[in-house]
Amino acid sequence: MRVLLKKASITAPGQPLNGQTRDILIENGIITRISDDIETDANEIVSSDNLHVSPGWMDVFAHFCDPGYEFKEDLESGAQAAAAGGYTEVMLIPNTHPPLETKAQIEYIISHNPSLPVTIHPIGAISQGLKGQSLAEMYEMHRSGALAFSDGLMPVQNSGLLLKALQYVKAFGGTLIQIPDDTGISHHGLMHEGLWSTRLGMAGIPGIGEEIMVKRDLDLLGYTESKLHLTGISLERSVELIRQAKASGLAVSCSVTPYHLLFTDESLQQYNSHFKVNPPLRERQDVEALRKAVADGTIDCIATHHIPQDTDSKQKEFEYASPGMIGLETTFGVLGMVLPEISTSELINLLAVRPRNLFGLEVPEIAEGATASITLFDPAMEWTVEENSLKSKSRNTPFLGKKLKGKVLGTIHLRQFNRL
Repeated sequence: MRVLLKKASITAPGQPLNGQTRDILIENGIITRISDDIETDANEIVSSDNLHVSPGWMDVFAHFCDPGYEFKEDLESGAQAAAAGGYTEVMLIPNTHPPLETKAQIEYIISHNPSLPVTIHPIGAISQGLKGQSLAEMYEMHRSGALAFSDGLMPVQNSGLLLKALQYVKAFGGTLIQIPDDTGISHHGLMHEGLWSTRLGMAGIPGIGEEIMVKRDLDLLGYTESKLHLTGISLERSVELIRQAKASGLAVSCSVTPYHLLFTDESLQQYNSHFKVNPPLRERQDVEALRKAVADGTIDCIATHHIPQDTDSKQKEFEYASPGMIGLETTFGVLGMVLPEISTSELINLLAVRPRNLFGLEVPEIAEGATASITLFDPAMEWTVEENSLKSKSRNTPFLGKKLKGKVLGTIHLRQFNRL
């Protein structure tokens, strides 16, 4: 297949063609020519007034629910949703049934890559059965292709076990991923503890639960001198602690979800279960602190925390609804609204460059002779999220019918051209 991109503005931080506008010809998945003006026959010609291209984007924390919960999402539908959102690589959490805790289960995930429009990277479980009691076979999973290790939606509570895990992965340069959540404090809560939880009469989740876990994990990281990624941070205080840890030389990185950059606990006034997430939506000052931390580089990248839930899991009383929202298809449009001061180049750093740097992957090049892994987008285009256009099996998102800014136009990856 021959694909010709006309007058594409190239955003590829650190690469020679960054900031230039060129025609790009891709043949059978290889960039064969980049020039000011290419006239040739092609199976697909893409031309747009504001066409931008960048190295394909990468997400570091998503749930495709396969195996075990395929009625919510499966590898095919999740990959289609990722491609629609501009992603060419996605890291998958291990909260499946059974969990991703053995060599065979890691290989099961990876074996699907040739048939998918994105490359999926399994995250291996830290503990056996995600129970937080004994270590899983992390080295065997690492050898089979696990890109990092985490208990995903069930962060490790046992300090001794996390200490052992940090020491264990250090031997092969591995990274642990944690949501900072002390479940002993947050277990019975429904939303952030504050003014709005009191007004709405809902059990609160104190911010101290996240702060305690950030402190603990950073202390263990300092002791072991290993590598740790904290995802889903939601508090101003968490940002301060991570900033201090980075300044002291600890190998810590962090990511934030798009919805923690946009919504606050005030959004729950109508008891809409689409806003029930973990960590919970926090206060306005926390949102502002998170945005500033993205701008100053304290937050390394964006994590979608794409958590599909079927209709029955969401359309019930708020107390009993399952937490999470889908996010792969809306992330770029949300960032365009909440981070207007961030340049397109910096957005691509957040979406494509830093995620790969953190987990030891090469950033795809936009250069003649390179294998094409490219995202096509228009950073200024406004669009409305329509239910029938979503590729995910699930619809648990508060963005249906909402207008976003920044539209993905397609991806080119693994010789596949996915045009929206």
